[in-house]
Amino acid sequence: MKITAIETFVCHARMRNWVFVKVVTDQPGLYGWGEATLEWHTRSIVAATEDLAELVVGEDPRRVEHLWQMMWRQHFWHGNGIVRSTAIAGIDIALWDIIGKIHGVPCHQLWGGRVRDFIRLYCHLGGGNLESFYETPVDNAKQFADLAQKAVADGFTAFKSMAVPPTMPIEGLKPLNAAEACVAAMRDAVGDDIDIMVDCHARPSPAMGLKFATALDPYGLYFFEEPCWPESIEGLATINAAVTTPIATGERMTHLAAFRDLFTARGCEICQLDLTHCGGFTEARRIAALADAYRIALAPHNPQGPVSTAASLEFGFSQTSYIICESVHDDVPWRSEIVTEGYELDLKTRTVKPNQKPGLGVEISEEAVKAHPFQQEVPQRVFYEDGSVGDW
Repeated sequence: MKITAIETFVCHARMRNWVFVKVVTDQPGLYGWGEATLEWHTRSIVAATEDLAELVVGEDPRRVEHLWQMMWRQHFWHGNGIVRSTAIAGIDIALWDIIGKIHGVPCHQLWGGRVRDFIRLYCHLGGGNLESFYETPVDNAKQFADLAQKAVADGFTAFKSMAVPPTMPIEGLKPLNAAEACVAAMRDAVGDDIDIMVDCHARPSPAMGLKFATALDPYGLYFFEEPCWPESIEGLATINAAVTTPIATGERMTHLAAFRDLFTARGCEICQLDLTHCGGFTEARRIAALADAYRIALAPHNPQGPVSTAASLEFGFSQTSYIICESVHDDVPWRSEIVTEGYELDLKTRTVKPNQKPGLGVEISEEAVKAHPFQQEVPQRVFYEDGSVGDW
């Protein structure tokens, strides 16, 4: 059995171009789907996937670990850069899809079988709508409350918000008061039985991140995400030690050693590894094992396309420390036209029962993808009041 081709399919979805990766074999009808979506780097991802194809075309797709080692270690440069690691992930996920199909079982069965009966989903405020989630101003606490109530009405028992504004390295009370007003409004709107997350998008400095975390600590957040740059591991550790709210981070880390340093410093309580960025299932399983050693929970980053979601769910059904799955359902109205999914979604509770189909259980409509060809992603840029560059 040999790999005969690595193909990429780009589907424009406003803020992102979904990059689907198809690994084709010489066995009739046997192929696997992966995803390597990386916003504002679509052209680079497609080219990096073509570079990696030189290493794996002609090889046996069943030797997944061997192929992963080739992709990560060969061509001289290691695969820990975001573009290379994302391209590796797309191929790796597709290879595991193939392995599941060869054996006629879902991917989670390959890793010891399911460890839970269902997985809870959480949404972004607005369901993934670009304007609702990213552009609701923090001086409009009522809109945060209205969107929170809409999420609960849609069946979600947990949702994430961007209730922390971009700030300069040090600012006064104004942004803190605005963030607190938004969170207070959401809590009042949905009550204590609904889990609220706040995503800082790594906007604050460690000092400001600590201020925001302290201000929001009384509101019982499910987690507080990326309170400072992921490179500031000491800052993350300081914030994590200072508050009762669990700190979540890891979506911008791309390899095992980076997570080792994060966990050793106790920089988080929730690991948000991204299966489409950290080298796919093969590396993610090592990261998950390391997280287990530190009793750190898993809540993978997953605002991408439908293959990424299927991958996150398959991973979740095999990992005891997995607590919740990020989901996007209203980013584009035609999302369901692109994919057929094997898992069962209960819209009333926003929970998912395991996929019973082989591999990831997904099928991508190549014809539907063609209806949404590449376009430049919607730009998201931040400048402070004085004109200096900020983090989006």
